[in-house]
Amino acid sequence: MSNYLFFKKKIKPFNKTISISGDKSLSIRWVLFSSLANGVSTAKNLLLSEDVKAALKAIKGLGIKYKQQNGLYKIFGEGLNGYNTKKKITINAFNSGTLGRLIMGLLIDAEKEIKIIGDKSLSKRDFKRISDPLSKFGSSFNLKNKKNLPLIIRGSKILKPINYNETRGSAQCKSAVIFAGLKTNGITKIKAKKSRNHTELLCKHLKLPVKVTEKNNFDYIEVKKAKQIKPLNYNIPSDISSAAFFITLTVLSENSKLIIKNVNINPTRTGIIKILKMMGVKIIFKNVKNYKGEKIADIVVKSCKNLKAINCPSSLNSGAIDEFLLIFLIAARAKGVSYFKDLSELNQKESPRLDWGNKILNLMGVKTILKNNSIKIFGNPNLNVNKNIIIKDYLKDHRIFMSSVIASLTFGGNWKIYDPDSIKTSFPQFNKIIKSLN
Repeated sequence: MSNYLFFKKKIKPFNKTISISGDKSLSIRWVLFSSLANGVSTAKNLLLSEDVKAALKAIKGLGIKYKQQNGLYKIFGEGLNGYNTKKKITINAFNSGTLGRLIMGLLIDAEKEIKIIGDKSLSKRDFKRISDPLSKFGSSFNLKNKKNLPLIIRGSKILKPINYNETRGSAQCKSAVIFAGLKTNGITKIKAKKSRNHTELLCKHLKLPVKVTEKNNFDYIEVKKAKQIKPLNYNIPSDISSAAFFITLTVLSENSKLIIKNVNINPTRTGIIKILKMMGVKIIFKNVKNYKGEKIADIVVKSCKNLKAINCPSSLNSGAIDEFLLIFLIAARAKGVSYFKDLSELNQKESPRLDWGNKILNLMGVKTILKNNSIKIFGNPNLNVNKNIIIKDYLKDHRIFMSSVIASLTFGGNWKIYDPDSIKTSFPQFNKIIKSLN
């Protein structure tokens, strides 16, 4: 594949039904839970992205076997204490913050030093936010610059429960502590700002000793040591973060309609749906059902000509944290000035996404004001781009690439977008589905 792609035409109207790849968050969690289970776990529709492949390689390095046959994946779990950590091991998380951070919680009792490394982008991200609470269990961590990868974990056989106050709304921080708590005698207590709850839901489905009490702004979570984990057989639903690109494409295209089948609509992940509805977009959930604790539905969305500006409540941020680049594009077409605040977590992602979202809008000719982790976007319902735009040097952030493609297909202009292979991180099917629409 060449190092860039050209986009020179808007997409034509479409009326299609599509299916999206398996949910990345659930795919990685299936790998990790199954590696700790007693027995064989199976998965259908496992996302075959670089992040998930990295998770499979990680558990293989820890002595856990897996195999794939005719689209069915099997992991042969060896139990909660089944990892082989009797020798020094290096785990490469590549670009996956979910893998790199969550697996730290599973290694706090490792017998030998474990080294975690990552790619250039992941190595710039903050891992101190994970090592700080985990070190209180009794393990120790040595991080580059006291914050970054590579890091070395020195496990402990004498683990003590902790009290942890998670204030960022980070599901990765919360999940790492939950995993550690499942290996620790006593009760680990977590007060966590609202964020994705896939880990808690899987714990509930597996009947693990994790108790969640929901409050308005926080969840109170108590974790006890698990005796064992049952095998997890899972038909992984589609990823709403991936579906969001096609929802946005449909909203911003002319005379178009799209049905996206079997999508995970977990309420902690549907911030973009809530925000777009506030902006005048009509989105319908059909065939809603519950599956192993997760809510699933077919999503129906149509083009929207009269988009409204929004003063976005920051309470919706955590549920839309991966979709704000797309929400910014919607705001660029809305009538009036949209305001988004408290977005510091956006710059803690694979790239500084708040800065990049602002840059892309400016390249398109959209007026913005970026200040103190907030952004004002001056929308223009008649915005059409008629110039050359180059997107490059963005640390190969998959969401930057895909958001730029959506912008090019809906606003026009001549776009030269580098690093198309970045989609392998989370959504290898992206370009194929784009072509199938028109």
